[in-house]
Amino acid sequence: MISHVILGAADLDASKAFYDAALGALGHREGRKVSGMGRVMYMTRSGTFGISVPINGEPATCANGSTIGFTAENEAAVLAFHKAGVANGGTSIEDAPGLRRSPFGDLYLAYLRDPAGNKICAMYRPE
Repeated sequence: MISHVILGAADLDASKAFYDAALGALGHREGRKVSGMGRVMYMTRSGTFGISVPINGEPATCANGSTIGFTAENEAAVLAFHKAGVANGGTSIEDAPGLRRSPFGDLYLAYLRDPAGNKICAMYRPE
């Protein structure tokens, strides 16, 4: 359904370090800087995630009420994502990483704010 998501970054290098670590913990390769565009892209077979200095020259801001979720292979990957994100400039938010009961089934989640304030999470659906 989603082909790509790009989030604003105030400090591209700080955001790249954060996402390289957090997404690396989920098994993704380091992001690639796009020459002359102020962007870093993380490409996978199923879609693309990117961070970008806003092209309109205005400050990067987070979207209130928005969350970007990344799929994790297991609970250990969710915890590694959270730990790597916090160690690289992210902020832990909401409840501690762990199991949540929901109308959609059990979810193992960890939430972070990236260096620009964007809300992200890693999610694993236990069997």
